[in-house]
Amino acid sequence: MKWNVLNAIFVIHINPDLKKYLLLMSSENIKKKPHHLPVLVEIDEDGVYIVSCPVFKGCHSYGKTVEEALENLKEVVEICLEEEIPENLNKFIGFRELEIIA
Repeated sequence: MKWNVLNAIFVIHINPDLKKYLLLMSSENIKKKPHHLPVLVEIDEDGVYIVSCPVFKGCHSYGKTVEEALENLKEVVEICLEEEIPENLNKFIGFRELEIIA
């Protein structure tokens, strides 16, 4: 059965306990937990700070200051967390330096 508003209204009318459950499971009532995520900070040739969160694909932002860039990145990370299950994220291992002679 594909769910829609009419199905939900019918089920809630038949089973009032389900209404309580649905209210408890609504996004406003789910307790959010903090996530500690790694952030790469770079500065480009124009002095703009570029920040990236490597556990998400394409999770980048920028700002005139590091603080502004991080605030902008928080918004991007929140959007990414809406799309990804935190348990399925890439695991951050660390940084290594690679020497190239050119």
